[in-house]
Amino acid sequence: MNSSSALRKRFLLAAYRIFSRFYVLFSRDPRYQQVVPLALYAPWKIDKEFRRTYKAIFANTLVDQYRCYELWSLVEQSQKLGHGSIIEVGVWQGGTGVLMAHRALQCGITDPVYLCDTFSGVVKASDKDSFYKGNEHADTSQVIVERLVEQFGLHQVKILKGIFPDETAHLIGDDKFRLCHVDVDVYQSAKDVVAWIWDRMVIGGIIVYDDYGFLGCDGITKLVEEQRSLPDRLVFHNLNGHAIVVKLA
Repeated sequence: MNSSSALRKRFLLAAYRIFSRFYVLFSRDPRYQQVVPLALYAPWKIDKEFRRTYKAIFANTLVDQYRCYELWSLVEQSQKLGHGSIIEVGVWQGGTGVLMAHRALQCGITDPVYLCDTFSGVVKASDKDSFYKGNEHADTSQVIVERLVEQFGLHQVKILKGIFPDETAHLIGDDKFRLCHVDVDVYQSAKDVVAWIWDRMVIGGIIVYDDYGFLGCDGITKLVEEQRSLPDRLVFHNLNGHAIVVKLA
């Protein structure tokens, strides 16, 4: 693990915690409060393979261990769907994508894992997004992700550079999908991803919205809330910040 990158991540997480606490204290926005569940069960602490993997990808993701463990667990559960590729849109430096691909191989899932990113930052920010303006999180490159993929020996990973789906979806062909991780931060980008992939999801397929419960990502929150009344899916709000959507039909 790159020590400077790991320290930077710890600093950013600490800064977010401090900022969010002050926001809750002084903001009049009724949608937000500091969420501290009372549950104590923490299976990520005793899962040795997860701990080893999370340590190895720690510096390559801004996603905390709680959401990483959920992705880890959802990959395992997706075995029951029988078939389907895995896709992540919004890869940054590759941490969560590699974690999912590694878990997939452990579980005997050999379908492709697609990692899609512009590698030049956030795109499609709009007036539905209060914080993002475009080009944030550009501190990455395809080479950084390729090195992490090689470190884990992940032969099934395919990296797609460019705006997804606009510029790179044609490279996928006719794949069906069991799991889609959307980590693009802004409304329109996420909406376009889901519009493209929905008919390609298998029944029971899972879409995870990484940014649903976080300050500055209200565009993602809006997009998920718009789906709650749709009859072909189940929508769940997880207190770790994820939203999870399961395809029914």
